Amino acid sequence: MTLFKQIAAVTLMNFKSLPHRVGTSIVIVIGIAGVVAVLVSVLAMSTGMLETMEHSGRDDRAIVLRNGSASEMGSALGRDAARLVEDAPGIKRDSQGKPIASAEALRLLNLFRKEDGAEVNVTLRGVGPQLHTVRPEVKIVEGRMFTPAVTEVIVGKAAHAEFKGLNVGDRIKTRGATWTVVGVFTSGGDSHESGLMTDAETLIAAEQRGSVQSVTVLLESPAAFQKFKDALSSNPALAVDVSREREYYRRQSETIGKVIYIIAYVVGGIMAIGAIFSALNTMYSAVSARLREIATLRAIGFGATAMVMSVLAEALLLALIGGTIGAAIAWLFFNGHQVSTSAGGNAAGHLIFELSVSPALIVTGIVWACTIGLIGGLFPAIRAARLPVATALRAI
Repeated sequence: MTLFKQIAAVTLMNFKSLPHRVGTSIVIVIGIAGVVAVLVSVLAMSTGMLETMEHSGRDDRAIVLRNGSASEMGSALGRDAARLVEDAPGIKRDSQGKPIASAEALRLLNLFRKEDGAEVNVTLRGVGPQLHTVRPEVKIVEGRMFTPAVTEVIVGKAAHAEFKGLNVGDRIKTRGATWTVVGVFTSGGDSHESGLMTDAETLIAAEQRGSVQSVTVLLESPAAFQKFKDALSSNPALAVDVSREREYYRRQSETIGKVIYIIAYVVGGIMAIGAIFSALNTMYSAVSARLREIATLRAIGFGATAMVMSVLAEALLLALIGGTIGAAIAWLFFNGHQVSTSAGGNAAGHLIFELSVSPALIVTGIVWACTIGLIGGLFPAIRAARLPVATALRAI
């Protein structure tokens, strides 16, 4: 009998005997399912956050901050600097020849979460009159748009679902004014949905602070970015940092994204070690329970390789079942679930996003499961292969 036929025959016998070892097999399946479910669900947090932040930017938009500022909240640009930015070459202009740009002011509001009543900082973004041209993805889904020169705000869809007191008609009190909620907006699931928007000039006047934090511009094309950046960098009257909008938001999520990945793999690794020992114990028990079978097969000519491969195949099958169950649990219970966290970097406001159990994460979980199964089945498989026939027969 050829080697492949031996492997197939012994593996088939192992699989047929699984119903007689249901209890021990379930231990492996449950352990690996737990590892995969935890790993995938934690990684889904990082994936969802990164997707939300990346959706906030476009390659044909650029954002300008004060030189050395890590985020908008740490930046401040005077009005003269903002006008110089808006006059730079490379910016797209409207039908009247005006540059399509939005000088924006940011302030923090104290709001309370619906879930647990915790007080958190939420960003109120003051935007320019060309909001809809600069950010066409912003659309009102309830109520109406705010009126300039009136203390009115519109609320992001995610913030509306997360925080108290943000229904249309509600009022929000700050140190400088009382703001009325007049609408709810969506912006394609990006980070702006986690905050509120109003007219920049109204916000600056209410808070009595004359500077803006950033200027966002719509470029003539993605290729015009370098021309725009070079013009600002060479202007001695300006000390600014220029970034593509997509790259800026990607940087904002890098720090917390790395932390989440580390946590996921540390926790997953600790659980994986436990699952490996569980698999080792179970597979050793399975080999011990099949000494008569192994001895008989070796006596009639089945080779050591067939023994190794059959035990590994059994371990892999159980690991695959456990990994699939764990990934399914993560997808059913966590995919699309909304969570909130600090926006990362030096951004002070909360970021609200949905967990994303992507196909890539499911594959990662399955790979981890198969790796655990291979390690857990390797040493018992070697024991089965090295077991002398005479010793096995005496142990029966």
